[in-house]
Amino acid sequence: MSNLLWKSLVVSPAVLGATLLVSSAAIAATNATTELSVTETVVPTELAQQPEIVAQAAPTTEDTKVIDQVNRYSSEGKGNAQSQVTSVSQFSDVQPTDWAFQALQSLVERYGCIAGYPNGTYRGNRALTRYEFAAGLNACLDRVNELIATATADLVTKQDLATLQRLQEEFSAELATLRGRVDALEARTAELEANQFSTTTKLVGEAIFAVTDAFGENTGDANNTVFQNRVRLGLQTSFTGRDVLTTRLAAGNATGFDFRDNNNNFIDAGGQGLQTFQVGSTGNNSVEIDRLTYEAPVGPAQVYLAASGGRHSHYAAVNNPYFFDKTDGGNGALSTFSSENPIYRIGGGAGIAFNVPFGQGGSILRPSSFTVGYLASDANNPGPNTGLFNGDYAALGQLNFSVGDRLALAATYVHGYHGASGSALFDSGDTGAIVGTSLANNNSFLNASSSNSYGLSAAFRPSDKLSVSGFVSYSDVTGFGANDDREVWSYGIGVALPDFGKRGNVLGIFAGAQPYARGVQAGANEVPYQVEGFYKYRVSDNISITPGVIWLTNPGQNSNADDAIIGTLRTTFTF
Repeated sequence: MSNLLWKSLVVSPAVLGATLLVSSAAIAATNATTELSVTETVVPTELAQQPEIVAQAAPTTEDTKVIDQVNRYSSEGKGNAQSQVTSVSQFSDVQPTDWAFQALQSLVERYGCIAGYPNGTYRGNRALTRYEFAAGLNACLDRVNELIATATADLVTKQDLATLQRLQEEFSAELATLRGRVDALEARTAELEANQFSTTTKLVGEAIFAVTDAFGENTGDANNTVFQNRVRLGLQTSFTGRDVLTTRLAAGNATGFDFRDNNNNFIDAGGQGLQTFQVGSTGNNSVEIDRLTYEAPVGPAQVYLAASGGRHSHYAAVNNPYFFDKTDGGNGALSTFSSENPIYRIGGGAGIAFNVPFGQGGSILRPSSFTVGYLASDANNPGPNTGLFNGDYAALGQLNFSVGDRLALAATYVHGYHGASGSALFDSGDTGAIVGTSLANNNSFLNASSSNSYGLSAAFRPSDKLSVSGFVSYSDVTGFGANDDREVWSYGIGVALPDFGKRGNVLGIFAGAQPYARGVQAGANEVPYQVEGFYKYRVSDNISITPGVIWLTNPGQNSNADDAIIGTLRTTFTF
């Protein structure tokens, strides 16, 4: 206990100082950190995760405003308005008894310079600004000039010309401003197109700084306070506007903690206590490609193709809002256990997946979807007992459906093969366990095994300020050696309070049992419970600070080990 108190005193000033320093700097830099103006909403009724649609490189804030102006200008008379009407009768909301009917009829049928909305309405009672009126007047002036130039000037009366002249004089300032803005936007658009990174690709990134330590008797003595990091840089490319090719680079120096029993002996705890920013760490900040995937719609189905670094949670609905963040991202839960159902950690690598919607749904039951996927860990290796179909693999099938707007449910089945090379059950296609005890993963055994896993997940959002989610999973593992079969259980439930204290903040508590297997080893039959609490404080649109605590009981399912506590202060930068 004295060691726990001492470490708390040592870490607290640094944690507090870092928090105040980052917060002050972020608040002071008003141009770089804009406070959220809208509530961050994560809808738990998730049927399937869709890829982000990407069209071009992400510009600066000022460039974004210009592009938005260009898009609005370009869409006038195209995507937002219907084709030019030839008769006023084409407007469903314009009647012959309307006081302006004759004026509209003249403008439409004589000059053809009036258009409506895509739903076939004119919306004559809608108010308009002087600039909008100037834009319409400019269209009519152009049409009159066209009629004069094509020798059809007899359609233009002297009275009309006099009226147009008066209007042109009255709105001369607005017309000049409108033409000037168009010229400026066209010049700025040309400049952006000439200097942009790519017309199809944008760069997205995430950097995590984390100060963390482990406490508790011998486990506390065996570890020290550490400062760890992980960086992910992703190139997201879209060729059609509906597809996305993700090429992601990653680097990090994070490692997990050691756990000790009451005799100070090392405990192989598997993936217990592992935090999301420690997943995919390269050890010494060397850079590697950790994800290469392509997602695109094919008919009604969404197709996911992974060449490297594929994960089931990339394409399947996880149903764990506020705790799950883009597969071990830096804005969700701290631990890998609280982030997602462990069943999605079975296998990974290269393969293909489909999400197919079906059913029309009723007043309560919404349209459903069925997800199937296959990922192989050694798909690139032509050696014996490897390859796309002869090595470690995991095949997933999942039924997704939602009830109303507040409840989402998913039933999952995963069949996997795990070779004799010491691969873990919950390894996400990499080496080493991501979640669960070593006995549950059984990566110390020399024999290969197959597994049949079943899972249920649910997310319920009774209000915009409360979200409840949970899961349960069961794995029946059949070993190919003597006496190496096992049953693995895991379950958990979480409560999240979004916008707690401030828009964009999240207070989350998640509790449950890490994946465990009883009856495998004498003296290691305890249930490894875990309780996690965290508070994500949104400093700005791009910076969040998350302090949190993870409490672990029975590390390694060992009854001869004290509980362990992990404290973390995580700062996440997204761009």
